[in-house]
Amino acid sequence: MNWLRRWNARSLASQFFIAGGLISIAAMFVVGFFVSHLIEETVIHNSGAATALYVDSVIAPLLPDMQTESLLDEASAQALDETLGQGALGKRLVSFKLWRSDGTILYSNEKELVGRKFAVSDKLQRAFAGSLVARYEIASDPESDTERALGKPLMEIYNPVLQPWSGQAVAVLEFYETAEGLGDSLARARLRSWGAVAALTATFFLVLSVLVFRGSRTIEAQRKDLKERVTELSALLAENRGLQRRLQRASQRAAALNETYLRSIGADLHDGPAQHIAYASLRLDSDVLINASTQPETREKELAWIRSSLAEAMTEIRNICRGLVLPHIEKSSITEIVTRVVEAHQHKTETPVETVIEEDGPELPPAVKICIYRFVQEALNNAYRHGGGVQQAVRAVSHKGHVRVEVSDHGDGFDPTEVRPTSLGLVGLRERVDSLGGSFDIKTGEGGTTVTMIFEPMEVGE
Repeated sequence: MNWLRRWNARSLASQFFIAGGLISIAAMFVVGFFVSHLIEETVIHNSGAATALYVDSVIAPLLPDMQTESLLDEASAQALDETLGQGALGKRLVSFKLWRSDGTILYSNEKELVGRKFAVSDKLQRAFAGSLVARYEIASDPESDTERALGKPLMEIYNPVLQPWSGQAVAVLEFYETAEGLGDSLARARLRSWGAVAALTATFFLVLSVLVFRGSRTIEAQRKDLKERVTELSALLAENRGLQRRLQRASQRAAALNETYLRSIGADLHDGPAQHIAYASLRLDSDVLINASTQPETREKELAWIRSSLAEAMTEIRNICRGLVLPHIEKSSITEIVTRVVEAHQHKTETPVETVIEEDGPELPPAVKICIYRFVQEALNNAYRHGGGVQQAVRAVSHKGHVRVEVSDHGDGFDPTEVRPTSLGLVGLRERVDSLGGSFDIKTGEGGTTVTMIFEPMEVGE
């Protein structure tokens, strides 16, 4: 299985180059062997046919009627001896035999073979069937001891002797030819055939390789691009899941904080305006106001106390409402929002606030504007209550969708670990910023406290 994994790890081009190369080499050997063998047989057959035609034209007139069962007569045998022993034919032929269909040698230039009978070979059978048989090899037949002793390949030809009127093979001429130069011709033919097959196979393989390599590069590029996209989508999916979890946690914490806000408002109303109204209600039922005999001065003094309690209750109710109700800031810029919060804080606490505002970004969503308003308002309140309002400062920057707001003071600072999870101030600010996809940070120490809120462009757009 390891080799399969290593194989699959290779590129398609590499796989094709290895597998296609091996298959092409195997195909080249098979086709080359077949073609060279076919060419070799064709060359030998054509050469044998040419020699057989020549020999037949010289020998056939010397042969008697071969339908007879007897050996050649002396006259025919002497004529063949003279013809085969001189001239060009004598130089080309190594041996000559005339066969009868039963395997009897009717004539041979080797006199000791005349009249002997041998087993009919496959080559002899094919020749008697009317086919010309040509072989270029070292003689291996039982009757070919002399030819075999030469130790070199010879052209062996079996040529049927046909009757003119019937076309029937009545005898077979077997002769061996030196065939000088035939071996070189066969070698050249083999070399050329192998060269042609190799060149054709190489060309075919190279053309396919070019196409496959181009396709492989395209596939690899697409695979790489797809892998990058899958990685990006996986990262976006993971980020989306993280945001969903953050949103769920923020929603849960927001619900809990809303309940805490409601309890806080209820406590403020109970401990403040409700006490004053209850005090006024009790004074209304006092004997001073009920008795008709009460002096007017005493009655007026009691009513003054009642009016004062009700006025204090109304003042506290207005202050509570003022903290709950937002001004219309949907169409306001960051400069207007921050300036409005800072002026309200300075008027309420009579403490100075250093303000630096840099704004050149696009219009922000209303939710972000509300978040900025509440952030600056609550951070300044915390700086005044817990830091004494010492050197309060607000710095707001909005640049190309990037928003950064800092509220700082030079008070004594505090320990962040001591902030309770149910605290409405810092916890509420953090939850509000997180719910909109921003980041919230607190740095505090002996030199003061700095609270920072940041929104990135993409998160603001969302």
